Amino acid sequence: MPIDMKVLMNHIYEYKKGVRRMVLFTFNKKYESFAVNRLKRQNIHFLLQPVDGERMNLFFGRPECLEAIRLIANKPLNQLTPEEDFILGTMLGYDLCAQCERFCERKCRSHAISA
Repeated sequence: MPIDMKVLMNHIYEYKKGVRRMVLFTFNKKYESFAVNRLKRQNIHFLLQPVDGERMNLFFGRPECLEAIRLIANKPLNQLTPEEDFILGTMLGYDLCAQCERFCERKCRSHAISA
C-alpha cells in the first residue's frame, strides 16, 4: 500500500476514534477512487476539491463541518482570505496560537499590499 494511502487510513482511524472531527488530506489523484470507495464503505461524509492536474484535497468528517467548508473553501485554498484561512485551520484542529500568528502575518501582509 502506498504511503499516501497509509496516511489516509490513519486519518480515518483517528476520525472514527473521535480524535478529529474533520480532516484535510491532500493526495495524488491517481488514488481518488481508492480514497472515495474507502470513505463510502465506512459511511464517512467527504468533499473533494482539485488542487492542480495531479493532486486533490479531500475533506472528510462531520456533515455540519463539511457544509461550512463548502461555503468557506469554494476556491483554491491559497486564495482564501486571512479570515477564511483562520477559520479553516481552526476547524481542522490546528494549533490555535499558531493559527493566530498565521492570521496576523497574513492580515498584516494583505494590508501592506493594499496600502
